[in-house]
Amino acid sequence: MTSPILVTGGTGTLGGHVVPLLQAAGREVRVLSRSARSAADGIEYVTGDLLKGEGIRAAVSGTDTVLHLAGGQKGDDEATRTLVRAAQASGVRHLIYISVIGADRVPLAWMRTKLDSERAVADSGIPWTTLRAAQFHDLALTMVEKMTRLPVLPAPGGLRLQPVDSREVAARLAELTLGDPAGLIPDLAGPRLYDIPALALPYLELRGRRPRPKLRVRIPGKAGRAYRAGENLTPAGAEVGKRTWEEFLAERLR
Repeated sequence: MTSPILVTGGTGTLGGHVVPLLQAAGREVRVLSRSARSAADGIEYVTGDLLKGEGIRAAVSGTDTVLHLAGGQKGDDEATRTLVRAAQASGVRHLIYISVIGADRVPLAWMRTKLDSERAVADSGIPWTTLRAAQFHDLALTMVEKMTRLPVLPAPGGLRLQPVDSREVAARLAELTLGDPAGLIPDLAGPRLYDIPALALPYLELRGRRPRPKLRVRIPGKAGRAYRAGENLTPAGAEVGKRTWEEFLAERLR
């Protein structure tokens, strides 16, 4: 009998897609949650807090494989180090981590925590796999919804995004979790590049709203230079998803 797979962030957008795929492959799944939950749909929920370090050793105990999806705007590096220490103590044999494209190239504090998390995983002594993915369509939609409420649409010069469907990322992560440790694998991004106005236009059309006047803005400093140079985009050899932003919107907003 195989041990359960521990999934952190299993109740989030990505986890909501990954967990059923792991179950469909015949694996037991244990989900780490900050609030107490009763077992449901064959999922075991364990309570713990990665930032506080509470309940993590108990959550990892008895698992051979850990899929680390949990993340936020602050503290990802410390949360990952906490998980790594528990995984080391428990004898975990495969640690899988989801990171973000450009973590090693875009000089933002949030990106640095992702890169530090990658390093914690790679230096853990545990066999590991890390996938860097582009911004999800879901997050791009949240951004566009907020921006299009303004009287003018901010249009950062040189900023391009390559949003990817979270279900395609989930399918790749499930495959990696069920496979052997592979180290840092090729990035995964969406099939098309967009600037902010190009993201907003199909959203406004589907909502029956007029296009907004554009306000050109410049992202300052080193981060601005990195974005204008496309450091947040996929390098050569990356994997590319199939589902476009327009297809995602048509389904989500219908």
